[in-house]
This record gives sequence, C-alpha cells and structure tokens, in this order.
Amino acid sequence: MAQTELWIDRTKCDGSRLCAELFPERISLDDWGYPIIAPGPIPGSLMPHAQKAVDSCPVLALALRRVERRPPPPPAAKPS
Repeated sequence: MAQTELWIDRTKCDGSRLCAELFPERISLDDWGYPIIAPGPIPGSLMPHAQKAVDSCPVLALALRRVERRPPPPPAAKPS
C-alpha cells in the first residue's frame, strides 16, 4: 500500500521557517529554526496543507514522496 510522506533535503534548507508556519500539524522547529518533520504518512485531510508547505518552500527543500508500505510478516510459529 502506497502512502505519502513529507521529506526534507537538509542540504537545501536555509531555515526560513515558512514550512512550520504553513504546516504546524507536522512540522516543528529545532533550536536553530530548522524544521523537524513528524514521521509517518500524511493523512488525506492534511494533504492540502502539506502541499502548500512544499509549494511555498523558497529553496525547494520540501517534497512529498510516495512510500510503499508492506505489512509486517506474520509471527513465526513456535516449535512444539
């Protein structure tokens, strides 16, 4: 099952803080003003906010990526 996650290219990010203002539900700032992105898939209800943050990044450091998630394997049977 494919899900969408927010990714950041830390080599491009200049700490403008705009992303955290536009998408505080998933982006907080560290002590130096650089974004910390909450892990995990973006819920559909938050996708417009995520897209606006990506589109507004002045240095194009944010991206939405589709990630394939595989269900975990079933537990191994215990020997009798």
